[in-house]
Amino acid sequence: MFEDQSPGGRGVDASSVAAWTETLATAVLDHDDAARIDLLRALEELKCAAEGLQAAVTADFEASQRRLAAEHGVPAERQGRGIAEQVALARRESPHRGRRHLRLARVLADEMTSIGAALRRGLITEHRAGLLADQTSCLSREDRMIVDAAVASDPRRLAAMGDRQAAAEAAKLAAQLDAASVCERRRRAESERTVTIRPAPDTMTWVTALLPVKEGVALYASLRRAADSARSSGDPRSRGQVMADTLCGRVAAGATPTEPPANPVTLGLVMTDRAVLTDADDPGHLEDYGPIPADLGRELLHHALDRGEAVWLRRLYTSPTTGQLVAMDSRQRLFRHSLRQLIRLRDQVCRTPWCEAPIRDGDHAEEHRSDGATSFANGQGLCRACNLAKQALGWRARPRPGPGHEVETLTPTGHRYRSRAPAVVRPSCVETRPGVWRLVA
Repeated sequence: MFEDQSPGGRGVDASSVAAWTETLATAVLDHDDAARIDLLRALEELKCAAEGLQAAVTADFEASQRRLAAEHGVPAERQGRGIAEQVALARRESPHRGRRHLRLARVLADEMTSIGAALRRGLITEHRAGLLADQTSCLSREDRMIVDAAVASDPRRLAAMGDRQAAAEAAKLAAQLDAASVCERRRRAESERTVTIRPAPDTMTWVTALLPVKEGVALYASLRRAADSARSSGDPRSRGQVMADTLCGRVAAGATPTEPPANPVTLGLVMTDRAVLTDADDPGHLEDYGPIPADLGRELLHHALDRGEAVWLRRLYTSPTTGQLVAMDSRQRLFRHSLRQLIRLRDQVCRTPWCEAPIRDGDHAEEHRSDGATSFANGQGLCRACNLAKQALGWRARPRPGPGHEVETLTPTGHRYRSRAPAVVRPSCVETRPGVWRLVA
């Protein structure tokens, strides 16, 4: 039996959980749509809480197994053998996944306890907790605890984040707390660049390239530009088909990563003036990727200048309280559609809560036909699928007042969801009093 150590916690064992499973398997479903949505959310929180309990049980199981091995005289370096494999068998997964579950359980039990508590309460998924742990794996235990306290200082805000946004917050904090370790980790990761292949359904295959961020983003931007050009010329293929065919064609033609692309591409890099002109560690933001360490941003700029590439500068202005993008200068040197680009830079990814797909459309939050203004405040970046969904019967959205740019979406069942634009570049974490850190909203 696992005994919950929290105040008011009750013991739970396999038989009681099996009874819950049977209850769910034989449940009679409600016939009201709003109730169905409420049940989906409750079940999602239950699933996340179960994953949190699995992590707690895994940590306790490892500690018990190590104690047992020590009592039998097993050397310390061998006391952990077989533990991850037992976890994997119990969870019906591979030994590799079992080792990942075990590593995460250790981190949540000893270093990122606030994240672990959010998982136990069903506020975040195990996957998101794993992303936060991965982004801080190069930090010391003390620095990891600072990130944990900062990111989870407001559990409800953490729950409202998407996976990508939460990972980005952790990455920015890690870069602030230990820039040297983050830099070393990046250089080690660049040395591990590779290409892999695995089978996909329907006699297809996945070919995956693990590339440094500049090369990866530039490659994707080049393929996307080729697809947009082909589609605008009447090519009947989908954007994805054009991108795939272009990639295969260029590789077959013998193009190499060191050769300049046939069509120039633009990398949208946002950095503070301090990070550009000094050695400040303010993280930057690379469009179509996310936060990057300041040293990498400076490196990209230096390489571009050294190679004689065109570098366009544009001043961006952020709110001193929220760090969100609020304006840019009016010169039309880089983008012909300044408002659209400003919205893309502010929102970074699709504004639908938890979607985080690349932005494809500039959307009126409050519809234009309902007198919604074509303005920065009423604009939001959406992926194509979310933009189409928003046009379905019963969907409404509107900007809401607040400390930053917020949009409230009302679904056909009457449920309301809010999304807040992320900070672009600025320190994300402040020490409110000695030893107490808070993520700036």
